[in-house]
Amino acid sequence: MIISASRRTDIPSYYFDWFLHRIREGFVYVRNPMRFHQVSVVSLTPDVVDGIVFWTKNPAPALPYLDALESYPYYFQFTLNPYGSPIETRLPPLRERVLTFQKLSSALDQDHVVWRYDPIIMSETYTVSYHTDAFYHLAKQLSPYTDMCTVSFLDIYRNIRQRIAPFGLRPPSDAEILALMKSFSQIAADLGLRLTTCSETADLRSFGITPACCIDASRLERIGGFSLCVRPDPYQRKGCGCSSSIDIGAYHSCRNGCLYCYANHSDSLLNASCRLHRVDSPLLYGQISPEDVLKPRQMRSNKIH
Repeated sequence: MIISASRRTDIPSYYFDWFLHRIREGFVYVRNPMRFHQVSVVSLTPDVVDGIVFWTKNPAPALPYLDALESYPYYFQFTLNPYGSPIETRLPPLRERVLTFQKLSSALDQDHVVWRYDPIIMSETYTVSYHTDAFYHLAKQLSPYTDMCTVSFLDIYRNIRQRIAPFGLRPPSDAEILALMKSFSQIAADLGLRLTTCSETADLRSFGITPACCIDASRLERIGGFSLCVRPDPYQRKGCGCSSSIDIGAYHSCRNGCLYCYANHSDSLLNASCRLHRVDSPLLYGQISPEDVLKPRQMRSNKIH
């Protein structure tokens, strides 16, 4: 089974010490986001974990501890956007994160780091020209350190509408998508990057742009030197090409402060969750109560022997 760590929160940036505790203990508790008292017991032992996919905007805290992952194939989905404050309010400066990307890839290799330029947001400031220039400058710095860039476009989730309204943020129009992807694809081709889109329905094959597989069994096969038999993830939204995985994160716990984020509903919920985090707890935050029902997740390796 593949572990996703995590679409719901930035584990490498804020909870990597907790994650290493869970690796050493060999299991983690994960609350069902829809059924609070249903808790899965997820094994993290190498005999059943075929690989780990980390999602992050700043893996610098994880860099000194990569040796602890030597028993697992893994790679990072590393988001680097040009926005800064007030769109991404609590991240280190962009130049610092570019250097972290380069250090991470140098410590591993290109296969272990995928660049994400997402979501693409439009406004009076963030125009087609702005994004084209920003993408070029980032791609020039990152292309020696990765083989792929994945892009997506802003989705207006219900819980972010009020948050983004004062800044006039919106998704790109169809015409803007075509203009952006024409420019991006030319830049990517010139710099040797493969360009993919995450959970987008627009047909961009004429630009050489294909749908992404962010939880990518084939990448883990290359890294691990084995073959996997993994089905597509049936629980993701339309257009998602991801392989099946188990996400071990929790909503309302990411401290990055991105206005467009669907995973945090409010600062009050975030602060309450962070106060309940304990590095040695099987849960990312909170404790097990008498009302909770713990159920071991049925897991097995999908390696082909």
